[in-house]
Amino acid sequence: MENAKTDKIWNPIFISVFITNFCITMGQNMMNTLITKFAYSLGAAAGVVGMVASMFTITALAVRPFSSPAFDSFSKKKLLIICLVDVMIAFVIYGCAHNVSTIIVARLIQGIGHGCITPLCLAMAGDSLPPDKLGSGIGVYMIGSSISQAVGPNIGLNLSQALGFNKTFFIGVGVMCIGLIACFRLKEVPHEKQPYRIRLNTIISKEAIPYSLLLMMLSIAVSSISSFLAIYAGLRNVANIGFYFTVNAVSLLVIRPFAGRISDKYGFDKVILPGIVFFACAFLLISRSTTLPMFLLAAVIAAFGYGIAFPAIQSVSLKKVPVHKRGAGTSTNYIFIDIAMLAGPLIGGAVVEASMARGVSEVLSYASVYKVMIIPMAIAFVYSLIIRKDLVGFDRR
Repeated sequence: MENAKTDKIWNPIFISVFITNFCITMGQNMMNTLITKFAYSLGAAAGVVGMVASMFTITALAVRPFSSPAFDSFSKKKLLIICLVDVMIAFVIYGCAHNVSTIIVARLIQGIGHGCITPLCLAMAGDSLPPDKLGSGIGVYMIGSSISQAVGPNIGLNLSQALGFNKTFFIGVGVMCIGLIACFRLKEVPHEKQPYRIRLNTIISKEAIPYSLLLMMLSIAVSSISSFLAIYAGLRNVANIGFYFTVNAVSLLVIRPFAGRISDKYGFDKVILPGIVFFACAFLLISRSTTLPMFLLAAVIAAFGYGIAFPAIQSVSLKKVPVHKRGAGTSTNYIFIDIAMLAGPLIGGAVVEASMARGVSEVLSYASVYKVMIIPMAIAFVYSLIIRKDLVGFDRR
């Protein structure tokens, strides 16, 4: 087993995790943007579309009490392989779906694996990084996700237009197979294994809770983009909205490593607070966008805000959690994110239906979703000010 105790970010284990995560996120980003549009094309109402978008988080949350302790007790690599196969099975079911009920079943199955993949990969990346470069390393690690976000949604949307939704999901299965092959070649960092016990302290890391709350507020807003943007842009008669995701992700590529260096050198508060403000401004712009250039400008602003705030918050959380509980720490982050991804689309769908019931047009009802999503970001900003002393006082050696 290789030793990850190195002063370099690009060590062999980190490179392996980076490649594995990239392949997995590429497959998922190609497909996830399609799911709500697929349901909408089958006649689902706004509330049902929101339910479809958030449904996978129900099973993701349900398995947390069993999966979170496993992250620190068993092989992360083997767990990752199992979860990846689960998501691939869900994609096969999407490929065979011809009604909303089948999509919901597949969404529930996807949640079992999807909820574990990201914290597993993040924990393995954190294990491989030198402590004094954790902020920079996590920023670099997320470049892989940014690249997949840059090209994945646009590829998925274009394939669905050319081949239809069902065939596109089968292509997604093929992409995920590449991630599975990469996963089999992955080597783990040796770490102290904890006894497998289903207890509160093995599921939730109390050190990570303050920062997980911040991630939850931002994720409630993020969920509205992936859930409703394609529908909203269509109602605005804006074509090629997939370029929003491309521009957003390319911007993230530029911003994240830079933000990581600032975090490590000057403190996490220097990026988290401005990041939240910029992210909120992007949502205000989306709510008023009527042309593709306006959406693309919002994509850049959103990337600047989300791209510096989100990894900085995750880095703070990783530093606060003891190394032997890092699996529980990242899992705590994603429990709160799962709650947000469940609540966000449901809130958005409810906003649309309530607005339309008052006689507001469908397009303006969807626009109102993005105005409402500024509220959780305002809460996140105030909460960041409350815990700012913790952020400023971080040991950045």
